[in-house]
Amino acid sequence: MVRIGLAVRPSAIAAVQEITQGGAESVLECVGSEPAMATAIGIARPGGVSGYVDVPHGSSHNLNLGRLFMQNITLRGGAAPARAYIPELLADTVAGKLNASAVLDLTVDLSGVPKGYAAMDSREVIKVMVRP
Repeated sequence: MVRIGLAVRPSAIAAVQEITQGGAESVLECVGSEPAMATAIGIARPGGVSGYVDVPHGSSHNLNLGRLFMQNITLRGGAAPARAYIPELLADTVAGKLNASAVLDLTVDLSGVPKGYAAMDSREVIKVMVRP
């Protein structure tokens, strides 16, 4: 799994634009930080779409409205409809039918819940699985 730090990397934006010959047609930002949003907008091609999932964290997002407007890049997003998938995915995950280690990358017991929240807050892990 690749974890991107909380800084915009112009070299990464340039690399994606070069590889895709002008930017990606569709981009999905799933981190929720301002640098991740800036990167997603930066790698979208003119006329492309940059989407985001769930609630951005941080105090403010300074979107590059000039790039969005002048390059006709669409920005769309909203809350992930996770509750619609929880019953099936939770049962499959607990039964070991689904490998969720790419997302549920820390397992704690009930006494470890504060540690799990702290790890998510500091971006050390993505999501925590709590087992009794």
